[in-house]
Amino acid sequence: MDTEAQKRAAAACALEFVRPGMRLGLGTGSTARQFVDLLAERVRGGLDIVAVPTSEATRVQAEKLGILLTTLDDTPELDLTVDGADEIAPDLTVIKGGGGALLREKIVATASARMVVVADESKWVSVLGGFPLPIEIVPFGAKATGRAIDAAVRAAGCSGPVVLRKGNDGKVFVTDGGHWILDAHLQRIVDPPALATRLAAVPGVVEHGLFIGLTQTAILAGSDGVRLVERPQS
Repeated sequence: MDTEAQKRAAAACALEFVRPGMRLGLGTGSTARQFVDLLAERVRGGLDIVAVPTSEATRVQAEKLGILLTTLDDTPELDLTVDGADEIAPDLTVIKGGGGALLREKIVATASARMVVVADESKWVSVLGGFPLPIEIVPFGAKATGRAIDAAVRAAGCSGPVVLRKGNDGKVFVTDGGHWILDAHLQRIVDPPALATRLAAVPGVVEHGLFIGLTQTAILAGSDGVRLVERPQS
C-alpha cells in the first residue's frame, strides 16, 4: 500500500470503535480526513452519531458530508475521539499540531472517554522529537515568550532552534483561535513529561503538542497491513 492507502486502512479500522449513539471527536489532518470520509459513508447508511470537530477545516468537511455536529458547550462529554498524529512513541505519547489545531485537538481529546490515533507506520518512532514540536502562543510578546521557551527547552535537557511558523505565502501562520505557533526542532525529547511541565509554565504559551496519557489505542497501517497498539498499563 502507498501512504494514502495506509492512512485509509488505519481510518477504516478506527470505524470498528464507533457505535450507534456515540458522541465523537473528529480530528484534523490527512489521516483524520480519511476517517471523516468513511464515517460519513456510515452516516448516510443510517449510523446515528453526533460529532465535535477539532478545526474549522474538519467542520467544513463534516458539514459538507452530512455529519451532524455539536459543540463541547452543548455536549461536554464525548465517548470517543479519532485523530491523527505526527509522531507516536511506544508508550503512546504523541506529538500533534502539524496542522495547527493542537489546542482544540487537546481540548476535545481531554473531553473524551477514549482517544484512538490513526496513522501510517512512518509516524511510529522510538523517541519523540524528529518532528518539530508545535507550541501555540499568544502573539503579544512573542519574542519574550520565545526566549522563555528556549530556556524551558534547555532546562528539560533538549536543544534545537525554535522557529515561528509561517504559511506558504510567507505570512505568520495563525491558528483557528487567533494564536501563533513556534515549532521546536529538538530531534530528541528525552523526557516528554518534564518538557511538557516546563512549557506549560511559560506565560504566553497557550498549549503544546505533547499529548501525554490521552491516547489509549494507536492504529498503524503499513506495507504488511494494520496493527493495533494499546497503551501500556502503569
